Amino acid sequence: MSSYSDADNQCQPGNTICDVTVYQQEVIIVPVLLLASFLVTLLIVLLMRYCPGKGNRRRPTITLARPHSTSRSSRHSARQNLQGIEAPPELNPLEHEELPMTTPTQRDAPATLSAVLEPPKERQHGSFNLVTPLPLSFSVKPDDSVTLYRARMDNRDVILRTLKETADDSERQSFLGFASFLSELGPHPFLPGLMGVVSLRIPLITVMEELEHRDLLGFLWRCRQDTGVESPCNITEKRIFTMGGQVASALEYLHGQSCIHGNVGARSVLVGRDLTAKLWGFGPAYRRKTQAGTPGELQNIEMRKWQAPEVLARRPVSQNSDVYSIIKSCGQFAPHERPALAEVIQKLQSGEKSANNRTVLRVPEPLGIEKYLREAGYGEAYNYVVL
Repeated sequence: MSSYSDADNQCQPGNTICDVTVYQQEVIIVPVLLLASFLVTLLIVLLMRYCPGKGNRRRPTITLARPHSTSRSSRHSARQNLQGIEAPPELNPLEHEELPMTTPTQRDAPATLSAVLEPPKERQHGSFNLVTPLPLSFSVKPDDSVTLYRARMDNRDVILRTLKETADDSERQSFLGFASFLSELGPHPFLPGLMGVVSLRIPLITVMEELEHRDLLGFLWRCRQDTGVESPCNITEKRIFTMGGQVASALEYLHGQSCIHGNVGARSVLVGRDLTAKLWGFGPAYRRKTQAGTPGELQNIEMRKWQAPEVLARRPVSQNSDVYSIIKSCGQFAPHERPALAEVIQKLQSGEKSANNRTVLRVPEPLGIEKYLREAGYGEAYNYVVL
């Protein structure tokens, strides 16, 4: 009884705090436990909500397999932010393709780079409408593995390079690898635009912008036959200089990307509705990149008319090889001069300023088109068909 009385007398009458701490400890313990439970639950919810998001942002965006590919973070060239075609196009490139990039992290990279790092969107084959076969020019030999179609996508005219459904793994890898190669070159006003790639479903498709007049060689031959006053074929001396400058600008950009075209010629230049010239014919450049060590095979594929002597001799190609081709095509320099590309561009710009922009160029003599095509090295590779 005495001990009980001592416990009852631990607190002075009227001392509420003492009464709570001694006789009503549950008033303190229960709220503390409830608060602790709430904080632990809140912490778990926050971790579940935000940690997975961080993990996803760290995942690589590249899904397109490319032969002889290297770490994208080691590349310093600009990459194209492609908009796929639901699968695609390239090239994410298209989810496959793409893109790219450079060594800076997203935190340190400039705002313009962050957009480049976003992969192109994959869409469904149903993204295309008004699909029709694309007729080949002249005696162009069709490619057995690729079929060309003209279509509309997102209110734009596009060309669909469609790989045959029976293609084997090697052909599929090459097809997607070429799309990836194009996407790495990045956008340029005088290179055909890569609109996307269908890479997740069969058939595989690379979507390119359509250039209405197609290859320059065929376009110029058609112009010789056209006498209409309102014809888009009313080519003047000034327009020829302008086109030459556009091709030279594209070459300058490619050289800045450490890419040697090695196949410059009228057959590898595409012409748009507004007569803008865009450089195409990247098959040889892609094959040199992926098939180094088989120069003999490459020589059998490429055309020789405009190639530099060192290329014909099977020695290594260089940027000067491209310069040789363009100056031989333009006729503004003697081939042995081999000036710097910057000098070629300056000469073309100077010629454009003083060139005649009124007199339409006409050549009245009869056409020997088949003979000329053979002499000009016009082959099967330059209407979007072959790489």
